Amino acid sequence: MSQRSERISEEFQKALSECIRTLKDPRVHEAMVSVTRCEVTGDLRYAKAYISVYGSDQQKKDVMRGLKSASGFLRRNVAAKIQLRYAPEILFTLDESITHGAHINAVLHELEEEGKL
Repeated sequence: MSQRSERISEEFQKALSECIRTLKDPRVHEAMVSVTRCEVTGDLRYAKAYISVYGSDQQKKDVMRGLKSASGFLRRNVAAKIQLRYAPEILFTLDESITHGAHINAVLHELEEEGKL
């Protein structure tokens, strides 16, 4: 990824996080949602947003549906915030890395208590 794409990806992530906090959709508003990473393509046509949701599997599904339905609103607002001529289409992907990391940490802690580490 070029340096320009990386800078735009970082700005896109910040702006998207701010816009998600302003959503009034109860599916998104009631859950703890964070944007862990964004990748904008070199031609600025697509932006892949990795979303982390703290909650149950049903909440995760609801949040992803809510974000997908609000994608037009988010696309327009993010493009206005970072002043892009063309607003990239946002593709939302559920990021399970935080949940996976917490699980690994719990397993390690359990092994440590048993004296196996």
